[in-house]
Amino acid sequence: MAIHVEGLVAIVIFYVLILFVGIWAAWKNKKAGMEEGADRSETIMVGGRDIGLFVGGFTMTATWVGGGYINGTAEYVYLPGFGLAWAQAPFGYALSLVVGGLFFAKPMRSRGYVTMLDPFQQLYGKRMGGLLFIPALMGEIFWSAAILSALGATLSVIVDIDINMSVVISALIAIFYTLVGGLYSVAYTDVVQLFCIFLGLWVSVPFALSNPAVSDITVTAVKQVYQMPWVGKIISSDIWMWIDNFCLLMLGGIPWQVYFQRVLSASSATYAQVLSFLAAFGCLVMAVPSVLIGAIGASTDWNMTTYGPVPPMEKDQSDMILPIVLQHLCPTYISFFGLGAVSAAVMSSADSSILSASSMFARNIYQLAFRQSASDREIVWVMRITIFVFGALATAMALLTGTVYGLWYLSSDLVYVIIFPQLLSVLFVKGTNTYGSVAGYIFGLVLRIGGGEPYLRLPPFIYYPGWQQQPKVHHLTKEVEYVIVQRFPFKTVSMLGSFLGNVIFSYLAKFLFESGTLSPKYDFLDAVLSKHSREIMDKTTLVNNDNIILSEMAPVKPRHSITLAGTFTNKEAMSDGETSPDSSNNEID
Repeated sequence: MAIHVEGLVAIVIFYVLILFVGIWAAWKNKKAGMEEGADRSETIMVGGRDIGLFVGGFTMTATWVGGGYINGTAEYVYLPGFGLAWAQAPFGYALSLVVGGLFFAKPMRSRGYVTMLDPFQQLYGKRMGGLLFIPALMGEIFWSAAILSALGATLSVIVDIDINMSVVISALIAIFYTLVGGLYSVAYTDVVQLFCIFLGLWVSVPFALSNPAVSDITVTAVKQVYQMPWVGKIISSDIWMWIDNFCLLMLGGIPWQVYFQRVLSASSATYAQVLSFLAAFGCLVMAVPSVLIGAIGASTDWNMTTYGPVPPMEKDQSDMILPIVLQHLCPTYISFFGLGAVSAAVMSSADSSILSASSMFARNIYQLAFRQSASDREIVWVMRITIFVFGALATAMALLTGTVYGLWYLSSDLVYVIIFPQLLSVLFVKGTNTYGSVAGYIFGLVLRIGGGEPYLRLPPFIYYPGWQQQPKVHHLTKEVEYVIVQRFPFKTVSMLGSFLGNVIFSYLAKFLFESGTLSPKYDFLDAVLSKHSREIMDKTTLVNNDNIILSEMAPVKPRHSITLAGTFTNKEAMSDGETSPDSSNNEID
């Protein structure tokens, strides 16, 4: 196997730069937050809560603008029958950040949480927090594995080096600087990586556009030249499926620890909102070169290139259209520059996901559920071990599992249909409890799994209205596979079913216990009658910063009609100010 020396040198230089910035950021901020008395573990998770607008805006943008984002956008624009109309990620994720900034960033940051799972454990208890950790962990790990897999394939296309070696080296670098510096290293390397993505792709576009094999993309946008127009269209029978996928991106993009890690690291609740809006704009800007590269791929006479007469689509390489355009339509030195951009995109997402998964495990599972007396040093070591373990797990899945994209699609759906309605309930619906949370969890899981997952060859056992069996042809083997396509918006319906299940069963349990229909001894989850049970986390366990006072610490009268959920009011959640014990008590009374 011939190794392209120039490309290898370019990648080595880029990786050394990223590693240097990561280590420098860790050294520069090694004392951050310690003067204010913050724990080292919390500093690693949320960066001492002093991330400014410049670094914060870049790191939040880089979290979404990853390998899957730039490769996937180019792929859908290129694919005949899909086109720009189906490239939903740029607008979907941008709106996700806007919605998150408007409604979710302020209550989460103003209450001083450290991870996304904190409010769930505070209201629903540690066992429910553990259950919600499962889809959250699956989403982060499978996402990291999917983009590492994409990186390996990309590097092998352009540089012609072994996929396994490239994935392992990339993962080791990301794991190392995340181990050393936590969120500070991740945030500062994100700034460098975002610049590399922007410059690398924009430098490549003019060269690809000027290649003699490429037709005018303004013509191929509306007229069929080498394939169907790349603008694409949405046929009437696909409208509900399009809306379903768009809602998945817009609302399902909110309940991720990678997003809330940035929100909670902001220096104030207002800054957290501004960061979200800046990142939304950044996501749209960063998608433009990917859209152009996809359009270039759809406008190319591949017979005139070194790629060969058979288009990528007919070789089942549509997902590789971005690196293929870089390699075959750009000069060698430009393609290597673009390759650095792709590598940057992947690492900027992989490090964030690995840190997010380890933060949730160390705090919400290890500390709050099993070892509430654990020292700060112990939590730091648990984080370091789990960063390595989760990073190794994602790498192994990228190398050994052929269905890693299918696993990620399914897990991201579960985040949407399970965690989003739970987050909605815990922040904005007064009166939900653990019984409703369990019911909503089960409803969402059954309704989503019941719809099947073609990528995993998981057959449906719930056939929603409008389902169809469609043939899928593998171009290389000419094999025909029949898959079930659910045209009904079943993912969004599953999410709504989960939300309604939570609310209805919460109020049903509350009514049954408080009216005396059910004996208090059957309140085995201590969710309705036992407000201050050991199962429900209190302020001293959940928040270490003394200047943040949660109303759970307010003295209350022993009245059974008052539940813990009564302390969660929309007015309090949406305000920046702190809550005093006296005012909380008056509100409850």
